[in-house]
Amino acid sequence: MSLSKPKRKVDEDHRQFQERWTLQYFFVEFNGNATCMICKEKVAVLKEYNLKRHYSTKHGEQYDKYQEDERKRRATLLQRELTSQQNIFHKAKKDADAAVVASYVVSELIAKAGKPFTEGQFIKDCMQKVADILCPEKKNLFNNLSLSANTVAERISELSSDIYDQLRSKSKDFTAYSVALDESTDITDSAQLAIFIRGINDQFEVTEELLSLCPMHGRTTAKDIFQQLCDAIERAGLLWNRLVGITTDGAPSMTGKKNGLVALVQRKLEEENADAAVVLHCIIHQQALCSKCLKYEHVMSVVLKCINYIRSRSLQHRQLRAFLEEIESTYGDVLYFTEVRWLSRGNVLKRFFELRSEVKRFMEDGRMDVPEFDDPKWVMDLAFSVDITQELNILNLKLQGPGQLITAAYDSVKAFSTKLRLWKTQLSAKNLSHFPTCRSLAEEGTAFSGDEYASAIENLLQEFDQRFADFKAHCVSFQLFADPFSADVESVPNLLQMELIDLQCNSELKTKFREAQGQADKTGQFLRELPPCFPELSKVFSRVMCLFGSTYLCEKLFSTMNFNKCKYRSRLSDAHLEAVLRVSTVTSIRANVAQLCEQKRCQVFGKK
Repeated sequence: MSLSKPKRKVDEDHRQFQERWTLQYFFVEFNGNATCMICKEKVAVLKEYNLKRHYSTKHGEQYDKYQEDERKRRATLLQRELTSQQNIFHKAKKDADAAVVASYVVSELIAKAGKPFTEGQFIKDCMQKVADILCPEKKNLFNNLSLSANTVAERISELSSDIYDQLRSKSKDFTAYSVALDESTDITDSAQLAIFIRGINDQFEVTEELLSLCPMHGRTTAKDIFQQLCDAIERAGLLWNRLVGITTDGAPSMTGKKNGLVALVQRKLEEENADAAVVLHCIIHQQALCSKCLKYEHVMSVVLKCINYIRSRSLQHRQLRAFLEEIESTYGDVLYFTEVRWLSRGNVLKRFFELRSEVKRFMEDGRMDVPEFDDPKWVMDLAFSVDITQELNILNLKLQGPGQLITAAYDSVKAFSTKLRLWKTQLSAKNLSHFPTCRSLAEEGTAFSGDEYASAIENLLQEFDQRFADFKAHCVSFQLFADPFSADVESVPNLLQMELIDLQCNSELKTKFREAQGQADKTGQFLRELPPCFPELSKVFSRVMCLFGSTYLCEKLFSTMNFNKCKYRSRLSDAHLEAVLRVSTVTSIRANVAQLCEQKRCQVFGKK
C-alpha cells in the first residue's frame, strides 16, 4: 500500500516576485504581495498563472494594445501613481500616530503641572490659533489632536498604568527593598495612605517610586493600614522575605509595640521566616520635634499677635504694604506662620526681625500697643530665635530630597549635634561668631546674657541626644556602609570580619571608594565593581542602601495631592488622583509612549 505524499504549503515554495511581471502584467510587489497597478487589487498567492489570469480577464483588452516603449511608459506612469497613493496613506498614518504621541505628551504635562483635565481642550484651542497665524497649511494637524477632558483623563491613566507595570517588572529583580508610609486626608476628608518603595537589584541600582496611594474611607487603624500594605505588596508581586526596612511618621497607629503597624509587619516577617525589618521614625519629623524644646513662646506669641493683627484685617494689611513701599523697605510684607510647614517658623521670625523697626512705627500709629519692641531683652531673645531657627532650617533642608542615602542624613544630624556643643561653649564665653543676628544687636550696645542662651542650647542638645535612638541602634551598619575601610573589624558581626579584613587590605578598591564616597550614583558604581568574594558585605550594603531615612516623599506627595484635589476639583476620583500623582512624582521610570501608541488609533475631536 503506497502512502500519498503530503501536499506542500504555499509558504514553503519560497516564491519570489519576478521583475518582468511588472511589464507583462502590470504588477508590482508591495508588502510581500503582488499588487495590480491598474485596479490596485492584490493577488495573495505569488504564482505567474494567477497574475496572468487576473491581467487577461480584467485588463487584457484595454492594455494589450500597448507595446514596447509605450507599454514601458504606461507601466512607469501607473507605478508612479500607485506610489503616490501609498505615500498619501503613509503620511496620513504618520500624522495620526504623531497626534496620538502629542496627546500623551500634553496629558503628561497637564498632570505634572497639576492642571484640570479640561485644560487639554483649552491648550488645543490655543495651538489652533497659533497655527492660524504661523503655519495655516498645517492647521489640520492640530485639528486631529485629541485633548478632550475624557481623553486627557484616559491618557494619564494609561501613562500611570504603564509606569506601574514597569515598576512591577523592575521589582522582580529586587534583592532587597524598604517602604515608607504616611497617611493624610484630602479636601473631602478621605484618608489617603501613601506607600513609597525603595528597591535595589544585584547591580546596586536603586529604584525609588510610589508603590500605591490607598484611599481609606473607613477607619485608619493599624490593622487597616497593614491590610492596605499587604495588598500593595501582593499586587506588585513583591516577596515579604526581601523587605528590610519600614519608615513611618512615628504616629501611634504606626509604631505601637503590640498592635501597631510595625508590630504587625514584624509578625508577618516572622511567619515568612524572614529577618526582622529595620524600623525607623522619619528623621525629619524627629528633627522638627527636637526644635520644639526651645522655650521662647514669649517671643513667638508677640510676633504672631502682630502678624495676625496685620494680615487678618484687609485695611491694616493694605496700609502696611503701602507704608513699606513708601519707605522703600527691602521687603514688601510680613509672612504668615504655618505650624505644619517645617521652615515656616524660621522664615517668619527672620522676616519679622528685619522689619521690626517698620512694624514698630506702623503699630505706634494708634493701632496696637506692643511694649516688647522697647524691651532690649525681648529683642535679643528674638534675635537668638532667628539665629537658631535658621540653623535648624539649614539642617532640615539637608535632610530633604529624593534618593538621599540614610547614612548622609544621619551624618547631618550628628554634625548638628557637634555644632550645638561648640555653640554652647562659645555662647558661655559670649562668642557670637556663629550668631550674626545676636552679634549685630550686641555691637549696637544691647546686653547679651551668654549663660542663658547657652542653657537653651544645652536643652536642645539633650533633646537631640535623646532622640534618633532607632538610627543609633544601627550606627555600626551605617558606619560600615559609609566607610568600610575605616570601620573597626572587632565591632562588626563575626560573619563579616574576614571579608572586611580582605576589603580593607585591598588598596585598589580603597582608592576607588575614596573617589565615590558620599555620592549615591558613584557609590553604586563602586559596589557594582566589588568582586564576588564579598557576598556578606554586599548583602549588608544592599540593605543599608535601600533604606528610607525619612517620609519626605510622602509629605511631598501630599502637598501635590492638596494642590490637585482642591476645592475646585473635589470630585476627582481616587483612581484619577492616584494616576495623576504617579505621573507627576515619577523619577526613575519613563512611560513607554511608543508602546501605548501602538495600542491606539487616532481619534479626531474638535470643530471641523
